[in-house]
Amino acid sequence: MTTVSEGRTGTLYGIGVGPGDPELITIKAFRYLKQCQVIAYPKKRMGGRSYALDIVELYVDPSEKTMLGLVFPMTRDQEQLSAQWDRTVDEVCAHLLQQRDVAFVTEGDPMLYSTFIHMARRLKSRLPETTIITVPGVSSINAAAARLDVPLADGDEVVAIVPATDRMEDMRAQLVHHDCVVFLKVAKVLDPMISLLESMNLAEHAMVVTKVTSSEEVVWRNVLDLKGAELNYLTLMVVKKTC
Repeated sequence: MTTVSEGRTGTLYGIGVGPGDPELITIKAFRYLKQCQVIAYPKKRMGGRSYALDIVELYVDPSEKTMLGLVFPMTRDQEQLSAQWDRTVDEVCAHLLQQRDVAFVTEGDPMLYSTFIHMARRLKSRLPETTIITVPGVSSINAAAARLDVPLADGDEVVAIVPATDRMEDMRAQLVHHDCVVFLKVAKVLDPMISLLESMNLAEHAMVVTKVTSSEEVVWRNVLDLKGAELNYLTLMVVKKTC
């Protein structure tokens, strides 16, 4: 495990590249992507493609950069996760210690349910002198609101962003206490969520979108059509009581 106590390092940039549409990348993100020597991107398995990388490669020439694919396995085994995180942080540290700037690219926004949050936290403890700069990006939440033409909040309305789980009483409480709820990663609990909405007479107030703004985007304005459906992991549901 790499540790240092003194000396200058490169800068770590957390760069949000948006939800899917390459035109939603910011000018600042574009500038830092051009500037950084290393482009780090998350991938789920060895050899796997990155959703964020597909966007980045439209703006930078990979042959002119060090393209650093970082593996983040989909597992709940804490020992395996911790070991993989140590290896991943070591890879990034190796470049920073060579005074090379690293752009860690993420889908959506780096500070909203992003792998970058964990990367930055571990980097701060490992290389406390390293400068970390975050470049915000357009989140799937904002993109979905625009695509669905649903204002998330107006006036005194209250909005919640909720990772969907199978704890339906918790999901019910969110719907009771908020004017608008955006349920993330809803695909894995889609049928129970639809049943909950029906029981609360809210089914007609819900819409679902998968891979929003990308070339693979699909929108459903009637959630009842989705009973029994198997959707992509990058799927969210917006429930707005009034519009």
